[in-house]
Amino acid sequence: MDEQKQGLAYGTGAYLLWGLFPLFWPLLEPARAIEVLAHRILWSVGFVALLLGARGRWAWVRTLSRRRLGLLAVAAAVVSVNWAGYIWGVSNGHVVETSLGYFINPLVTVLLGVLVLGERLRRWQWAALGLGTVAVLVLAVDHGRPPWLALLLALSFGTYGLVKKQVGIGAAESLGTETALLAVPAMAYVGWLTATGGSTFGAGGLGHALLMAVAGPVTAIPLLLFGAAARRLPLSTVGLLQYLAPVLQFGLGVLLFHEPMPAPRLAGFALVWLALAVFTVEGLGHSRRVRQAVPAAEPAGLRAVA
Repeated sequence: MDEQKQGLAYGTGAYLLWGLFPLFWPLLEPARAIEVLAHRILWSVGFVALLLGARGRWAWVRTLSRRRLGLLAVAAAVVSVNWAGYIWGVSNGHVVETSLGYFINPLVTVLLGVLVLGERLRRWQWAALGLGTVAVLVLAVDHGRPPWLALLLALSFGTYGLVKKQVGIGAAESLGTETALLAVPAMAYVGWLTATGGSTFGAGGLGHALLMAVAGPVTAIPLLLFGAAARRLPLSTVGLLQYLAPVLQFGLGVLLFHEPMPAPRLAGFALVWLALAVFTVEGLGHSRRVRQAVPAAEPAGLRAVA
């Protein structure tokens, strides 16, 4: 299998697993979202440590400068907010709203690029952002409030991606460091729950305890698959694959969990999908124009050197 096909398989696997997450987290009830988050962190640390140990990949530890550790600490903080919000949402009947968060995430990422990195947008990218803003307003009117959970997920994951862009280490190494930084407060919280009799780990039987432990691999495996895909695929392909997860989440929320989808809410989602279509088509067209321009410019450069 060539690199492109391997990358497509890895990427599809990652986003399929993320899309099916709403089926897993409710299985951990009656554990609350914060307890699930704490166990997710602790079991992820163990899983990634075993993985890195099996590969003998520890040389990267020497590259952890103060700046890099600081960035990873910020990444750890925002991803923990993202994980907690997502676990709470899918466990409390808000699967459709969590899918909205990941639908609008690409638009939020572009906006962060403008506000934080000073990037400039092309005309149709501004149009996509405008449509996304109108969609959020329509959904706010429908809900009687802004879609806070969706905005929290989009902003936290967008910030996570922005910070990770500055770090420059592998997915497993990054996840290992992030979860290690979060392990102390997570362990303290689990210890406090156990001491006060509030822990559900073990109290729900062996099956429940095993499911809590599986949260580690469930967290790490899609991230590792995504990292493998990103190294093998063009960014445009990865960008298209990312819509697979929220599409699955939306379908599960409406068709399996029977969450309400009145006409105004559907109109808001339709505006989001239109914004994403404009954003994606514009991005693909721009990438194609850039690829076509490079070969055309290359001979001229060679002639100038000659």
